[in-house]
Amino acid sequence: MPRFFINRPIFAWVIAIMVMLAGLLSIKKLPVSQYPPIAPPQIAINATYPGASAQTVQDTVTQVIEQKLNGIDNLIYMASTSDSAGAVSITLTFKAGTDPNIAQVQVQNKLQLAVPLLPQIVQRSGIQVVKSTRNFLLIVGLVSEDGSMDRNDLTDYMVSNLQDIVSRLEGVGELLLFGTQNAMRIWLNPARLNNFHLTTNDVIAALQAQNVQVSAGQFGAVPALQGQQLNATINARSLLQSPEQFDTIILRTNPDGSTVKLKDVAESKIGTENYEVQSYYNGKPLGGMAVRLAAGANALETGNRVKAKMAELEKYFPPGMKVVYPYDTTPFVKISIEEVVHTLIEAVFLVFIIMFLFLQNIRATLIPTIAVPVVLLGTMGVLATCGYSINTLTMFALVIVIGLLVDDAIVVVENVERIMSEEGLSPHDATIKSMGQITSALWGIATVLTAVFLPMAFFPGSTGVIYRQFSVTIISAMILSVMVAMILTPALCATLLKPVAKGHHAGETGWFAWFFRYFNRAFEFCRHNYEGIVGRSFGKPVRYLVVYGAIVAAMVFFFLHLPTSFLPDEDQGFIICQIQLPAGATQERTIGVIRQLEQHFLEKESKAVEGVITVAGFSFAGRGQNMGLAFVRLKHWDQRKSPAMKASAIAGRAMGAFSKFRDGLAFAFSPPAVLELGVANGFDFQLQDRGGLGHEKLMEARNQLLGLAMKNKKLIAVRPNGQDDSPQFKLDIDDVRAGALGVSQADINNVLSTAWGSSYVNDFIQNGRVKKVYLQSASQYRMLPEDINSWYVNNRNGQMVPFSAFATARWQFGSPRLERYNGIPAVEILGQAAPGISTGEAMDEVEKMAAQLPPGIGYEWTGLSYEEKNAGAQAPAFFSS
Repeated sequence: MPRFFINRPIFAWVIAIMVMLAGLLSIKKLPVSQYPPIAPPQIAINATYPGASAQTVQDTVTQVIEQKLNGIDNLIYMASTSDSAGAVSITLTFKAGTDPNIAQVQVQNKLQLAVPLLPQIVQRSGIQVVKSTRNFLLIVGLVSEDGSMDRNDLTDYMVSNLQDIVSRLEGVGELLLFGTQNAMRIWLNPARLNNFHLTTNDVIAALQAQNVQVSAGQFGAVPALQGQQLNATINARSLLQSPEQFDTIILRTNPDGSTVKLKDVAESKIGTENYEVQSYYNGKPLGGMAVRLAAGANALETGNRVKAKMAELEKYFPPGMKVVYPYDTTPFVKISIEEVVHTLIEAVFLVFIIMFLFLQNIRATLIPTIAVPVVLLGTMGVLATCGYSINTLTMFALVIVIGLLVDDAIVVVENVERIMSEEGLSPHDATIKSMGQITSALWGIATVLTAVFLPMAFFPGSTGVIYRQFSVTIISAMILSVMVAMILTPALCATLLKPVAKGHHAGETGWFAWFFRYFNRAFEFCRHNYEGIVGRSFGKPVRYLVVYGAIVAAMVFFFLHLPTSFLPDEDQGFIICQIQLPAGATQERTIGVIRQLEQHFLEKESKAVEGVITVAGFSFAGRGQNMGLAFVRLKHWDQRKSPAMKASAIAGRAMGAFSKFRDGLAFAFSPPAVLELGVANGFDFQLQDRGGLGHEKLMEARNQLLGLAMKNKKLIAVRPNGQDDSPQFKLDIDDVRAGALGVSQADINNVLSTAWGSSYVNDFIQNGRVKKVYLQSASQYRMLPEDINSWYVNNRNGQMVPFSAFATARWQFGSPRLERYNGIPAVEILGQAAPGISTGEAMDEVEKMAAQLPPGIGYEWTGLSYEEKNAGAQAPAFFSS
């Protein structure tokens, strides 16, 4: 094969150019990300049961769906949460390499079996099945600089004018809003309802009858009578559009002709669908929207696409409204890739200099140098064919392989020059003879290197994903370098090299001849001294074997004592904070703690912090009025060069400040390398009630484990990622007494769910957009336990019966957030290894403590810990814990 291309150098150039063009076209299409998709594919199911407790949600929604999700291909594990805000989240994790589109279809098919069994309000609220990555790419926020718009206005504008546009952008997988759009809120007054002998059922019936879109047809619709001259559409009832129109809804017409209208028993106002979540940016109200990346999408291009679209839409914003990006991961992805690209360029330059230094011939140096872009661009084409991405691992592999890929070309060039120098042959004849001597050696080099790196591509799990792309990149580059050495390099040698007289060397003439003569003398001097040292060592083998043994012993010592990790932790340019108040704390108290957190970062860390977005009512540990979350965006790395300005140092100082908070707990931590495998560094596992012991026993086992962890010096920050049990108000309905009073159970349930839990009735029109109508008791009538007695139910005789006549109340403890793992009740526990202790060693300590728990209590590692225990064990020690 080499002789064919030596005689046809233009053909060799054509092949090289085609390879380079394929690589250039592939670069434009390759996704760009920090890491390959290390986390296994996940499909999430989200549903809402307004007003329901965590236990009710788990019993009527979560378990019903879980029981129908059996038999899905490649499913590893399934985790679910049910919280007191009525939210249901079920996450299904699949084996690495599973097609997320196929997985989503299978999940949707199984879900359809469960939908008819769910409560009607859950079905009406809608059930989402999404397959995007679980971490946020960026957060888009709207703020009102002049204070003319409140949080509800900002969020409603985002939902009405921005959400649909952004969701359609290429690369956007899912949007999560920190708030909801406007809704018509009808606030009921129980005293007035009782005065008029009305109940929530009467109000709902009137709303459904009078706030409705009626299809009334047409005059003169076909088939029409002969001679009909008029055709017109008939407009009858349509959806209402303002609070004033709702106020005029007639609830009852009395025999004397008087009417009872909605405004007589309730107040209609424009509000929002849900008041559970409140978000702020630097202390100002924020309408926030988190963007999640679609599976396999280009992170940088998607982020730029979203920002460009927002810049385009910003021209039409109301006065005073401004777009901000309080959380953005794309700068870190960009700078990570740029740093590797800079290293790649530096490596190419150094390779050129070293080759020129030792080959001592500019023409001979150009030949291996030309091979570098051909191989690198060809490798990009292979990455595109395999469906890989441009990330720090594939680029790192290219940096490593540069020194290897030029070896083949150097071997060819040096052998051709040797033959020309020793035999005086022309470049053409010397190249033909050279390739006959070294072709088998070149293939041997490629085979050996492939045998070294190929096994890494077959590691399972997330570790396999890391090594697979790394391995394939190196192997493909090596094979391409051999192909270039067989096709292009011989053709270049035959055409570029100048003849050399027999007995002479190419570097003995030219502009740099004087430099090379001094360099060769210095090199020979060093080589002579080195040979002398090696020769003397042969006379004292024992002494040098002892030195060698000491070096090996030191290596083993440091290898065993250096902490290990799955991936390196880096300063990603932001910090995550989690806030948790005591069970039962109100949103007002949570916002008070958030204000202290904001003050710390914006005032005491102003040199390092660019902005803080805080969210009350939502966190990674669950939803509730006592939960909060914050993302602290740090200034650019160029402005934070000192160690005290690094993310880990800022988080450490924040933890010291948070320890002084009196009304709640707050944790600050740097994000892990792979957010899809968890939200914090360290280990993560689920403590399970495998013996069916009950929630109380599970919580006792959790507390026992936490107590053991506090005494273990190898563990720090071991904590539950959830909420403690809190007092709950239990209402016991006496069915016998209710039946004797002629009260319907359905009416009792309807009054309770509407007055206290909020009921979605139907829709209305605002600014041309369809929005929801909710019915609920006014705030002042649902603040205290005795407010239950303000509500009445109609019996079969039309009499108003108070709840006190058939219901009793008591306090009990219950969990505001219930978790299940693989269908088993569980609680999630997070923790970290103490300084100097590897994560793997910390996990071994956890397993020892778990063995001391009561029978029936088990555990399973999740997220990154699952990968380290199951897949990481297959990898070399420097990548597994």
